[in-house]
Amino acid sequence: MTTILCAVAVLLTLGYTTLNGFRDASTAVAAAVRTRALTPGIAVTVAAIFAFLGTLASSSFGFFLVNRLDVSLPEGNAGLMMLICALLAASGWGLFCWWRGMPTSSTHALLSGIAGATGAAVLLGALPGGSGLDILASGVLLPLVVTPIVAYLLAYFLVLPATWLIRHETARNVSARSRAGQALGACAVALGLGLQDGQRSGAMLMLVFITAQSMEPGTTPWALQLTAAAFLAFGVLLGGWRITHTLEHRLVKIDPLRGMVAQGVAAGLLYVGALLLHLPLSTNQSVTSAIVGAGANQPFESVIWRNVMRVVGHWLATPVVCVLGGAVLALAAYPLTQL
Repeated sequence: MTTILCAVAVLLTLGYTTLNGFRDASTAVAAAVRTRALTPGIAVTVAAIFAFLGTLASSSFGFFLVNRLDVSLPEGNAGLMMLICALLAASGWGLFCWWRGMPTSSTHALLSGIAGATGAAVLLGALPGGSGLDILASGVLLPLVVTPIVAYLLAYFLVLPATWLIRHETARNVSARSRAGQALGACAVALGLGLQDGQRSGAMLMLVFITAQSMEPGTTPWALQLTAAAFLAFGVLLGGWRITHTLEHRLVKIDPLRGMVAQGVAAGLLYVGALLLHLPLSTNQSVTSAIVGAGANQPFESVIWRNVMRVVGHWLATPVVCVLGGAVLALAAYPLTQL
C-alpha cells in the first residue's frame, strides 16, 4: 500500500509541477508580450530555459521547505495520503482559476492544502493540536498580505526615478531601451520562478520519499531537483495564455518603461524571498501587483480596479478553498490509510 501511495503522490507532484509552470509562464512573460518586447513563442521558450536554470541554481530554499513541512506530517501511509489530498485540492483550484484567467498562487494553494490535510489529521487524533498552523500563518497568510503591498508600492514609486532619468530622451529611444529591458526582465522573473516554485516542487518530491521512508532527511538528491526543473520547464513551454490575456488587457494599460520596472520589482522580490528570507512568495502575486503598481503611476486613470478586485478576491479565496478541500479529502480518505 505504501508503494502505491508513494507512486501516486510522485505522479501528482509532477503533474502539479507541470500545471504550475503552465499557469505561471504567462505571468512571467505577460508584460514583455503586451508591449511586444518579445513574441509569444520566444517568450515562453526563454522563460522555460531560465525557469529550468533557476530550479537548479540553488537548493537552500527547497531544503528549508522540507524541514518546515516534514515536522507536520506523519510517516507512512497517513502522511502520503495527506500529501495526495493536498495536491488534489491545490490542482483542482489551480485549474479552475486558470480557466477563469485568474493569476492565483500555486505555492499558497499547495501549502494551504497541506495545512487543511494536517488539520483533518488533528481532528482524527493522528497529529497533535496546532499542526499545520505554522505552515498556514508563515507560509501563506504572511506572504499573502506582504507581497502585494510591497510589490505595488515599490513599482509605483520606482516609476518616478525611471521617468526622471529618461526625461531628455526621445520616445523612440525610451521604447527601444525599455523593450530590451523587458526582455531581460522576463528572463529574470522566469529565473525567480525556478528559485521559488521549482525548488518547492523539488522539495515536494523529497518530502514524498521521506514520508514514505524511502529517503533520509538532510539530503538533496540531484536527480529529484533535475526532475522538478524539467517538468516545470515543460509546463512553461505549454503557455497558459488565459492568464496572459488578463494581465495584458483586463487589469491595466502600461508602456514598455513601466513594464520593465514591474518585472524588475517582481524578480527582485522572488530572489529575496528564496535566497535571503526563505519565504514562499507567489510569482503571480508579485508580477500582478507590480504591474498594477507601475501602471497606476500615470497622469491618467489606467487601472481597471473592478477587475483588480476580482483577482484579489481569488487570492483571498485560495487559502480558504484549499484548506477546506485538503481537509475534506483527507477526512474522506482516512479509511484507506487503515488498510
